[in-house]
Amino acid sequence: MKPSEIRKMRLEERLRKLDELRLELIKLRLQAKMGLLKDTARIRNIRRDIARILTINREERGVETTEEGSE
Repeated sequence: MKPSEIRKMRLEERLRKLDELRLELIKLRLQAKMGLLKDTARIRNIRRDIARILTINREERGVETTEEGSE
């Protein structure tokens, strides 16, 4: 998932996607422990997508805080 795609999403959509990714990460980790996971790189990609969403959420929250502080 590209950062530009994430930025186009509304906050509610991002939070929903974040929940979906976290759930998928839990499932993939379980599969990895059981030895059933073929694509281990998928775990890394999901972790990075989660980090991207959290970073963009914090950036936007920081912009709002900065704008409020300047008034």
